[in-house]
Amino acid sequence: MKKAFVKSYGCQMNAYDATRMADVLGAEGYTATDTAEDADVVILNTCHIREKAADKVYSELGRLRVLKAARAEAGQETRIVVAGCVAQAEGAEILSRAPTVDVVVGPQNYHRLPDLLARSRTKRVVDTEFPVENKFDHLPTRRTLGVTAFLTVQEGCDKFCAFCVVPYTRGAEVSRSVAAIRAEAERLIAGGAREITLIGQNVNAYHGVGLDGGAATLPDLMRTIAALPGLLRLRYTTSHPNDMAPDLVAAHGDIPALMPFLHLPVQSGSDRVLKAMNRKHTADAYRALIAEVRAVRPDIALSSDFIVGFPGETEAEFAETMRLVAEIGFASAYSFKYSPRPGTPAAEWADAVPEDVKSARLQALQALLDEQRHAFNASFVGATVDVLVEKAGRHPGQVAGKTPHLLPVQFDAPTSTIGTVVPVRIVRAGSNSLFGEAVADAAAA
Repeated sequence: MKKAFVKSYGCQMNAYDATRMADVLGAEGYTATDTAEDADVVILNTCHIREKAADKVYSELGRLRVLKAARAEAGQETRIVVAGCVAQAEGAEILSRAPTVDVVVGPQNYHRLPDLLARSRTKRVVDTEFPVENKFDHLPTRRTLGVTAFLTVQEGCDKFCAFCVVPYTRGAEVSRSVAAIRAEAERLIAGGAREITLIGQNVNAYHGVGLDGGAATLPDLMRTIAALPGLLRLRYTTSHPNDMAPDLVAAHGDIPALMPFLHLPVQSGSDRVLKAMNRKHTADAYRALIAEVRAVRPDIALSSDFIVGFPGETEAEFAETMRLVAEIGFASAYSFKYSPRPGTPAAEWADAVPEDVKSARLQALQALLDEQRHAFNASFVGATVDVLVEKAGRHPGQVAGKTPHLLPVQFDAPTSTIGTVVPVRIVRAGSNSLFGEAVADAAAA
């Protein structure tokens, strides 16, 4: 029996694509394996947002070169595929830097994997062209199922932020139809999904064809999906502040299934830096937007992205970011030192911030963000929250799930609770998880 191993880096879009690549190979008779050592096909689904992410790929390819040689000596064939955004950005360069790679395929073409693998038996293959056909029309039925699931509704980005490679690796914004998304959601629910996260590079720019043939917005789509029998929770990510329209803000108060969590990247608190980044929003506009969301959903948990040390950033401008964070308060966040990505406008700029300054700023920012995150987590101690149970826990008799605010919770309960919502009284907040006790009398809770 043929086996396939898929290792994914980076964002939720890559996580979704990884499951779909497994589906594509599953339709060809491959079964999934958790280790590369016994895989006939190894796929590295790559991310190009951060420099270290790309470096990790080449480091992993070095390890796979040794593994491939060892399996060959044992008479076992190993095909190695590099997929995703690094593949799209670097293409044939990967073949020259890593001779062990058989196939390089971009994120829009992985539905062609069976053909590419067949062709690679005679010649190493690169497929990074943006295809005319829609890959979603050629993907097989979902096989990789679970209690929670990502569902891609939109791909690409038209924003062209000065630091970002996404418009070049994922292409222009394209939205799937509501009918196609609903059909995939129905299959996910039939397979046991109780929470679906609608994802896209710029998901709140969604503009697909509606069920009536007209244009549909993200709130239109969310209402359609939220109405599906069996679905308990709905989320979406990742968004751009400029596409946070009034109807989407209102949806946070109008759609009961939409969970109180919003990931809305701001990147910086300095207007000059935001302009240099080509973000097309100001810090005060972001503050006002958050105030609007909190007005309709006061308990919303906020998450964001931050880049420190963007070319030309001064101490005063970094202080503006710290001030914005202190004023708004975030339940979680992703923060990084700026690193130039080849092909982006900012990569050509010379006024780089010294590395030690970047490190110091990142350390200060992360300390503040960690303080806010720990305070947010600790605020639930003593409270009873609804936990959607996703899987068995680390220890016997334990299960794990998440709160509406996307906080991981571990507590003792039978595995028969997987896929259901259980009221849990939180007794302790750890560094990354909450710990609780199932409430026996839900009505009393």
